[in-house]
Amino acid sequence: MSYVFDLGNPVTNANPFPEFARLRVEDPVHWSPAMKAWIVTRYADVRQVALNNRQISADRLTPFFKSNPEYQKGSIESLVRYLNHWMVFRDPPDHTRLRRLFNKAFTPTSVENLRPNIEDIVSHLIDGMLAKEKRGETVDYIADFAYPLPASVIMDLLGLPRADLERVKIWSDDIALFIGTAQVAGNKYLRAESGAKAMSGYFRTVVEDRTTRPRNDMISQLVLARDDRDALSTDEIIGTAILLLFAGHETTTNLIGNGFLYSMKHRGEWERLVGDRSLAATAIEEFLRYDGPSGALARVAAADLEMGGKTIREGQRVFAFMNSANRDPEAFEDAERFDIGREPNAHLTFGHGIHFCLGAPLARLEAQIAATRLAERLPHIRLSGAEPEWHDSLILRGVKNLPVAL
Repeated sequence: MSYVFDLGNPVTNANPFPEFARLRVEDPVHWSPAMKAWIVTRYADVRQVALNNRQISADRLTPFFKSNPEYQKGSIESLVRYLNHWMVFRDPPDHTRLRRLFNKAFTPTSVENLRPNIEDIVSHLIDGMLAKEKRGETVDYIADFAYPLPASVIMDLLGLPRADLERVKIWSDDIALFIGTAQVAGNKYLRAESGAKAMSGYFRTVVEDRTTRPRNDMISQLVLARDDRDALSTDEIIGTAILLLFAGHETTTNLIGNGFLYSMKHRGEWERLVGDRSLAATAIEEFLRYDGPSGALARVAAADLEMGGKTIREGQRVFAFMNSANRDPEAFEDAERFDIGREPNAHLTFGHGIHFCLGAPLARLEAQIAATRLAERLPHIRLSGAEPEWHDSLILRGVKNLPVAL
């Protein structure tokens, strides 16, 4: 087949869904020379990739690092050291151990206890947007709402001062170039190393403080998390803290941003929410399905396997595109329709199986409160700029900015 799928093409990156539809029909397990990886697009196959922990490994870092010239020169040491402790990149039994200990700190009760704080942050941000527009300034929904909401929540959860948000964002953006598999960013490995080194140093100081003076925050709970077998090491706590901070705001910003974008483009659905704010829960599930914040699962074949009539060889990369699976007409009725009342809605955005996103309850809570309060206080909000520019990323799916009129 001469067709080549390439998200490095800005046109495809802005709207990959026609390409996904073509691939699901013509070549659902597609080898892309441009991406040097297999592209999996059908719902059943993406779900299989998520569930298959024997032939498909979540540890895409180890083989990549070993073949990377920067790793061989010793110039991305911090990136390797701390990201290798992220449970999203680990297979059992390491993943099982990390998740077991992490579960002791991240409980449903701890998430629900954040509700009053989230409500306060949302109210404050809406007030800020209204004040900004009153001053005649441009309001950017991403910079003024979708980013600071989850970023403030995760800083509070970790027990970090919000005043540190600005520098933390710089480090996180640098790490995102690597995690998101940016296609065109220059020096992305060295920039990601710089971000990982700075953030690990920041968290090492915090962990040392919480070890001697624990507080009522997540980092203190991670320091204290132990069972009859063992506890988390300092490097594991630092790595997990970086993961929490990174995942806790990058993906939720995209969820709140993407969902809002499509609500504005499908104005009738926004009016439904304004008229019936009890639809917020199902609306968030449709935000997650229609163009979710995590575009694909990145995996590596741990052994040869057959899928879609193709042989995926051991060591080859696999990108299982959840955003394609979530519009597969074999899995969803009228799959291209944006419907905030859609039920059932068995999307794969949070993954499936042992790697199901631990932060899903928090992301849902933040997004539901945001959608409810926006519909209540800003029913006439609308887009005011040109078509948005999407981030250069295979994994993280979101827009850079969204100018709005309130």
